[in-house]
Amino acid sequence: MSKRIYMSIFWVVLGGALTALEIAGRVDTFWGSMGFALIIIGLLQVVRFIRYQRNEEYREKMDVQTGDERNRFLANKAWAWAGYWFMLTCAVGTIVFKLMGKEELMMLSSGAMCLIMLLYWACYLVLKRKY
Repeated sequence: MSKRIYMSIFWVVLGGALTALEIAGRVDTFWGSMGFALIIIGLLQVVRFIRYQRNEEYREKMDVQTGDERNRFLANKAWAWAGYWFMLTCAVGTIVFKLMGKEELMMLSSGAMCLIMLLYWACYLVLKRKY
């Protein structure tokens, strides 16, 4: 079995534990709901893995989808666009929240911008050394 199936089973078990703790009254409903969501996600991943193993057409489709150079280019481009739009949204949010007097939200928005910039810089340096 692959590492993915083990991770999916881990999510189901973790989700079951969180849900059980919520039923027992040891944690609040946030964690119980999170556990239920993890169970659903883990089960969907297991079903997808089984379908991949048993269905030749589905396997070919998924292999092409994940290995195709055009799809990889589009995925990378989509991440870049998402990053640009996130930065723009945070910048506008920072200004709007400051004008509204919402200091906590302004700090959160500007902090998110700083975090993304630090991550970008670190990734750039790593990729620069690799390529």
